[in-house]
Amino acid sequence: MEWLLKLKPDADEALKIAALGHDIERAIKEQKIRRKNYMSYDEFKKAHALNSAKILKEIMTMCNVRKELVDDVFFLVSHHEIGGDKRVDVLKDADSISFFHVNLPYYFVRNGVEETKKRCSWGYKKLPCNLQELAVKFNYKDKKLGQLVMAWIVRKGSGLHS
Repeated sequence: MEWLLKLKPDADEALKIAALGHDIERAIKEQKIRRKNYMSYDEFKKAHALNSAKILKEIMTMCNVRKELVDDVFFLVSHHEIGGDKRVDVLKDADSISFFHVNLPYYFVRNGVEETKKRCSWGYKKLPCNLQELAVKFNYKDKKLGQLVMAWIVRKGSGLHS
């Protein structure tokens, strides 16, 4: 939500709900999508987005939220990893930059160097140029992580710089 509002201060109700709920499936252990069950990272992320959209739709429907809003949120969340139109793109961008700003240190601790390198590469490529420039300016408490991110993203020899 923080990044959504930085990127689009006038975000509508559906975008705000989508920003808050786009990863809801991760909070429900029995329904959580597992990376190991998918051949590619893109397939995994597509399944994750659809699963979160379905869960959020079920919750909103149980709460008697109007159908138009439920359908709009479902669309936004189910496409938040790939984008596709202006509204979904801003949600994708907010989610992607938030990974670098907030989630990356935790991801690094849980997943180690190689998996974090892959995830950084994947996420960095999704960002528009202005947010790529911002992502490399974040400071991390873990100096090793900060050095690794710079090596992965900034060095032209890394193959990640676009």
